[in-house]
Amino acid sequence: MATESSLRNTCDYSHNVTFFYNWVGKSISVAWTPRDFVVLGLGLTICIIIILANLMVMVAIFMNRRFHFPIYYLLGNMAAADLFAGMAYANLMLNTGPWTRMLTKEQWYIRGALIDISLTASVANLLAVAVERHQTIITMQLHSKMTKRRVVLLIISIWAVSVIMGLVPSTIWNCECDLDDCSTVAPLYSRRFLIFWAVLNLLTFFIMVAMYARILIYVRCQSTYASQHTSEMWHSQTVVNLMKTISMVLGAFVICWTPGLLTLLLDGLLGKASHANSYEKFCLVIAECNSLVNPIIYSLRDDEMRRTFKSILCCLCRRSAGQQRELLEIASPLPQEALGCVQKSEDQTLCTETNNKKDSWTAASL
Repeated sequence: MATESSLRNTCDYSHNVTFFYNWVGKSISVAWTPRDFVVLGLGLTICIIIILANLMVMVAIFMNRRFHFPIYYLLGNMAAADLFAGMAYANLMLNTGPWTRMLTKEQWYIRGALIDISLTASVANLLAVAVERHQTIITMQLHSKMTKRRVVLLIISIWAVSVIMGLVPSTIWNCECDLDDCSTVAPLYSRRFLIFWAVLNLLTFFIMVAMYARILIYVRCQSTYASQHTSEMWHSQTVVNLMKTISMVLGAFVICWTPGLLTLLLDGLLGKASHANSYEKFCLVIAECNSLVNPIIYSLRDDEMRRTFKSILCCLCRRSAGQQRELLEIASPLPQEALGCVQKSEDQTLCTETNNKKDSWTAASL
């Protein structure tokens, strides 16, 4: 008994990852199963889509000057957080299952820190957007007068706080010196840290929901007044549409992340009695889908964003077609005169083989 008590309360940093998993009773797969391959393939596919979709949002905000306002810079930073989340999930997929046994403690902490950083960055961005909207909506302005310098400092602060929160478990708040405090979901994490982290995020959710509810009520009252003044009607409707889009983003975030946070909270409070390992993967999948939801919301709710997306895709298609055309011209054994090439625009040509009908073509303009 004395030996076991000493083991639980002594800081022994020689234990590996497998030891902690065995200690809390969380099994690590010995060999890959068909189900593991399906989960890995599906998970990586979703991660790639998440990365590409959020990268498109960031490019759209950068390209379109109509999006060069504080609110869109913050939404672009949220897209960066979702892109980072996609990378974090991909790293998790590539270091899970039987591969978990090969991880060092440092690699395991990095795997968890990436997820923590992405969540903290998303929550902090949503809170920053809520504050920005509150300041502008109360004065019935469409965009904040916040300077670009302040926006940049705010974004840097968001990521600095996120990195600090991600590093806390690996540096000062883990269970390596108190094995009885080990989590069953994340065996090297302290259950007390999970309680603190889950409660902090849930409270932030409630604050943001209450803030947005107040803003929406205020906007609705102002819209009723603006409907009597034609000159203010368009401005008011634009504010309402933007608020609805942001509210949908917040709602999707709360819906997707609340099950996971509640799972962590129950694990922190009850430990093994919570049986959190039986449904933690489902909560993780739901949380992962949130990073894919935001680009869909933007494309469905914002006409300007949708047009910018189409412009980006068309540009990529034209470049791809141009590269294929150049490769065909280089690889073609026919002389240059055998191809009837007609200039469409500054960067697009229409090329066709016209050995027998060359004389019938005089010009083509599209």
